[in-house]
Amino acid sequence: MILPGNTIGVLGGGQLGRMLAQAAKRLGYRMHVYEPAAKCPAGAVADKEVNAPYEDLAALTAFAKECAVVTYEFENVPAAPLQVIEKVTQLLPHWRVLETAQNRSREKRWLREHGIPHAHFAEVAAGGDLAAAIRGVGLPCVVKTADFGYDGKGQLKVMAEAEVAAAVAKFRSQPVVVEQFIPFACEVSAVVARSAGGEVRVFPVAENIHTNHILDFSIVPARVAPAVTAQAEDLARRIAAEIGLVGVMGVEFFVTKSGGVLVNELAPRTHNSGHYTLDACATSQFEQQVRAICGLPLGDTALLSPVVMVNILGDAWAKGEPRWDVLQSDPAVHLHLYGKSEARPGRKMGHFTVQAADAETALAKARELKAKL
Repeated sequence: MILPGNTIGVLGGGQLGRMLAQAAKRLGYRMHVYEPAAKCPAGAVADKEVNAPYEDLAALTAFAKECAVVTYEFENVPAAPLQVIEKVTQLLPHWRVLETAQNRSREKRWLREHGIPHAHFAEVAAGGDLAAAIRGVGLPCVVKTADFGYDGKGQLKVMAEAEVAAAVAKFRSQPVVVEQFIPFACEVSAVVARSAGGEVRVFPVAENIHTNHILDFSIVPARVAPAVTAQAEDLARRIAAEIGLVGVMGVEFFVTKSGGVLVNELAPRTHNSGHYTLDACATSQFEQQVRAICGLPLGDTALLSPVVMVNILGDAWAKGEPRWDVLQSDPAVHLHLYGKSEARPGRKMGHFTVQAADAETALAKARELKAKL
């Protein structure tokens, strides 16, 4: 058990690291951040910020020696250098969990090998016969780069035979995964935490609405049948146990029109769709990550109130500073800004939550407030 007063290290300096640092410091821990770019959002609230490439093994080793445990806040940290950390201190979740989840081919293969329901897929090596793979999976389908994809980046929907040639040209030099297109009823996600002792807690399932491939609204509780919620929770627990998770993981699902649940993606860290837990749960996902990696008992995941989370993107600054007063005048609304220096279209700059007596009321108010912002 790693008690307060010790130092937690986090790889990555974005908003997830920032909120993790805030949770850790509230519990009495010190927080060190390792991030290639200087003056990062997490560094602004941490005790120490180290700026160096992830491949700088000397800097990474020196960083690890100052930490009782090291974790990460996004999955695009190169896995190979992380093996250096485990020789110096604890790295949680284990680098093998990260290595599996950060590559779509390895992730899909892991789901298949463990009998986890997922969309039918095919893998294509760089320079391989992508056209044949597309026809093998069937149209419509989605072609995704194997590495470094998030928020819809690195993927292309192929709906008809006439679009195959463009997909082949776009991805010719990259390894890809070709996935069956799922005409889903909705998308949901579950944030699951697991301790080294095998204790597992799942936060309430969120229903997610995306705009231009970026999460727009998360609605909790999800407006789905109880059987769907139960399937998602059970799969999240099973994945956490079978992958050997120690920490927190976001699991994204497609809900089919027949009520089935298919796993879409895994993220071995806190998750955008779990931000509602900061205001509407007994324990936030960030405190839960601290608890899991430090060997503390996991916190209560009970939902205190129906809630909707809304992402605030850089687009909100298109006509100048957003109207924060429209949010701050309502006691049921909580604003969280990430301290990023530049607002760019599509960049996540913050979020707000709206609590209400029921999810539909919260969603209606959230849409109204977003329009005014």
